[in-house]
This record gives sequence, structure tokens and C-alpha cells, in this order.
Amino acid sequence: MAIFPYSAGELYQWIVNKDKFVLLDVRNKKDFGRFKVEGPYPIEMLNVSYFDFMEIEDECIEQMPEKTTSIRIVCAKEGSAKFVAEILEKHGFTDVGYLSGGIKSWGNLLVPKLLSPAAGYELYQFIRPGKGSCSYGLIYNKEIILFDATRNIDFYLDFAAQKGCTISKTVETHLQADYIAGSRQISEKTGASIYANGEDFNGAKLDYVKLKDGDQLGFSPEGPSVQILFSPGHTPGSTMFVIDRRYVISGDIIFIKSIGRPDLGGKIDEWSRVLFKTIGNIKSLDEAITVLPGHYINWDEANSELNFARPLKEIKKINESIYSIDQEENFVEFIKSNMRDQPPEYATIRLVNANLEVVDDETAEVLDLGKNECAASAYAAAQAQ
Repeated sequence: MAIFPYSAGELYQWIVNKDKFVLLDVRNKKDFGRFKVEGPYPIEMLNVSYFDFMEIEDECIEQMPEKTTSIRIVCAKEGSAKFVAEILEKHGFTDVGYLSGGIKSWGNLLVPKLLSPAAGYELYQFIRPGKGSCSYGLIYNKEIILFDATRNIDFYLDFAAQKGCTISKTVETHLQADYIAGSRQISEKTGASIYANGEDFNGAKLDYVKLKDGDQLGFSPEGPSVQILFSPGHTPGSTMFVIDRRYVISGDIIFIKSIGRPDLGGKIDEWSRVLFKTIGNIKSLDEAITVLPGHYINWDEANSELNFARPLKEIKKINESIYSIDQEENFVEFIKSNMRDQPPEYATIRLVNANLEVVDDETAEVLDLGKNECAASAYAAAQAQ
């Protein structure tokens, strides 16, 4: 078999299908340690640097599995993976592929999952495996509303076209700090209106419609209801959206294994107290409502259909150590004891998302790579040890 390119989507499907292959990442150990391919099932993986293949080729070949093994190579931009593929082919390896576009193509991959098969509308979760994040799309009567769209705007445009839909609204649950949002570019391409909470976006250089707590955001009276629910704490303008009284798009407030961290704005005491009140409001929601989070920590949070969607009752049980805190001071202490340093690029990402700083595509790619750090939990803090 000749050397061949493969896409990030194909890689994801191989992982889901539990196909047998070895993933060879030829980036340096630092970059590999910061961000690597992860999926719902274990991946047999090797990290041998491209530079080692250049300098000590024979030693690198000795580290490889049998020559009949399927090997899929990953690098930063594509070229190094292709170079290593040619070396392996020279040494008699017969099934070798390289990731087209490099690791950034994995970082930008979005996987659509239908969450509402029996409803009169279509609610999709767009899973971003490389970021541990989720965006959403709600379709009714040839119209789609997007929630927390990423900068992979071609995906959303193509998805809407495939569904025969017009993108009418693109909505932000809050001012994102961990990834570059796509709402502004989608609006420029399609004319869709941007909706956001003024508490987060005041001063942003964006033409947006201010959300109002308790109002409906959605379609004609026949379509599914979309209730706006202000939920400050992670940020002052954090907002959730209750869809058809059955689902809640929770942004970075409710996670399956944690809650949103309230320290990213440098006001940990003030925002923690606000978050405590918001959690009190969350406790009053219907426990049967399905929570659709903005992020996940690990794939063990997914359900049997590989979606990130759980009833609120189940989430409260998973996070009993958080939801059982009934004193504000105890909650603030919990938050303070479970924080990690936020990545330094978050400050820049916030400015980019408010259109207060402009970066080129290459810089945006670098800023956008890497797992999110938006959760506040003992579990999340332990991962930083």
C-alpha cells in the first residue's frame, strides 16, 4: 500500500470503530505533552521526534512495531509526518498514512451528533475532540441557530448548506477565554445576528443584540422555545439556554464532572459568591432536564452514544461534593483550593473574541490549540499535579 494522507475525521472514526493501528506522533516531547490526539477509546501511541528520525534513523526504526502494522503519523503541519512516512516506507512498512493538515486539523475537528431524534426539531451537539469542547446547532423550519461556534466557520457553513438551512443567529453563552469564537466571522459571511450578554461584551467591537434574562430567543410560535437564563459566576455575563424545557445549553456553568471556574477575571472572591447563588438557582431546575455542557474533561463523561448529555439529577449526584455545599464561605474556600493557573494565552483570546485585538491565522491556530482549563473541581485540580 502506498503512503496516503488521511483526514482528522477519518482518524476519529478509526478510533470510534476501535480499528487497530499505531498513532506515531513525531512532534517534540514538549508539544506532545501539551496537546495530543485523544478519543473515546484507548489509542496505541508512540512519540518519536521528527528530528530523531533525521539524526538517528536506525534507532528510531528499532522503536517501531512490526512492519505489517498500520501506522498513522501526526506532526505539527503535515510535512514532517510525510517525511517520516517516506522513511518508514523505505524500511519496508506497508501501511503508512499521515494526517493531512497536521495536528491543527485534529484540533479544529467538529463531530456532529443529533440529540433529539424524536422531536419536531433537530438539536445537534458539535463535539470538538481536540479541545474537549462542544458547540450546538438548533434547526427548525430551514433555520439554524448556533451556540458557541468555533473558528472553524467552514464546518458550520457547510453543515447548514447540507441541511438546507439559513444561519439566522449565532449566540455566545459568555465571552470565551479558552478558544477563539466564530460568531463574528459567521455573521460577516451570512448576515446572521450575533446575540450575547452585555455584562461580558460591554466595550466589545461587535455589532450584537443584547440578551435579556427570561426572554425567548428562537423561532416562530410553532418552533421550540429557547429561554434565556442568566447564570453569572464563571463570567459576569454567563448565560444558559433552556430549549423546549427539555435541554439546557449550559455554556461553562454546568459541566458533567465539575462547574465553571470563577477566577478567570481575577476576581475569585467576588465571582465565587455570584457563582454560589447561580448554583442555588440551578438546584431549582427540573432534575429531568438534559444538560448540554460547553466542555468536558475526559471521554468517560460521554454517554453510551458518545454524546456529552446527562440529566441534571445525575450531574448533581456526580458533583455531590459541590452541590451539597450550603454555606457561601465554604463554597469560596472550595473554589480557592481547587484552582490552577490559567493558561497565559487566555487573556489574548478574550481580547480577540471581543474584537479588541486582531491576530493573523497562524497566531490564531497557536492560541486555539490545547485542552480547555475552564472547570473548577477537585478532579480537575488533581490533573494539574
